[in-house]
Amino acid sequence: MIEKTAAFDSASALISALALSISAFTLWLTFLHRGTIKMTKPRQIYLGPDGPNHQGKPKVVLRTILFSTAKRGRFVEGMHVSLFKSEMKQNFPVWVLGNESLALGSGLFVGENGHSAHHHFLTLDDAIDFRFTAGRYRLQVFAKLLGAKSNLLLFTQELQITESQAGQLAEPNAGIYFDWGPDASEYVARVSRKEPGVDPEDFLELLQSLKTGPLHPKPPTGSDS
Repeated sequence: MIEKTAAFDSASALISALALSISAFTLWLTFLHRGTIKMTKPRQIYLGPDGPNHQGKPKVVLRTILFSTAKRGRFVEGMHVSLFKSEMKQNFPVWVLGNESLALGSGLFVGENGHSAHHHFLTLDDAIDFRFTAGRYRLQVFAKLLGAKSNLLLFTQELQITESQAGQLAEPNAGIYFDWGPDASEYVARVSRKEPGVDPEDFLELLQSLKTGPLHPKPPTGSDS
């Protein structure tokens, strides 16, 4: 009888310790664990000029989901894109985001359920002469989290612009779209002179594409369009 009581007490103590450990872990996970921010692979990346006629500043547009690895979420103070080509580096520090309407990025709370939006990154006025020419680029997306000392690298991707595509990009109203190809597991580039966004004529084309093939969604225009 004494042995059974001792075994029962040991089991009770073990269960209590386990419950206490689970409670402590839940407390840490919910209130103490800061976590970090991650982003999903963009289904489309746009490189080209800004504005309804593609005559504005050079910009990078991508649509993605930002999400927190902790329940408490994190605040993003700012985001920017860096584009590398050989020895050249071009920053796109002006951050604009939104879906139906766009606003200058001046802080964003990202929770565990994620935040989905188009992110526009533009150059400063002193980089207006920057052009997307032929070559291999490395695109990197950075975020500055509140309380962090350094920028957080969220995404990096190699992109190729061919000589033929560069020639098309030199023409007015031309930008290049990189659409993710799930079968090839790589981005497929195409140059388009259509304005970003959907106008009434484009809407009819989108409806037709539903019947004939996959859609190629286009990002909305930037803040200074």
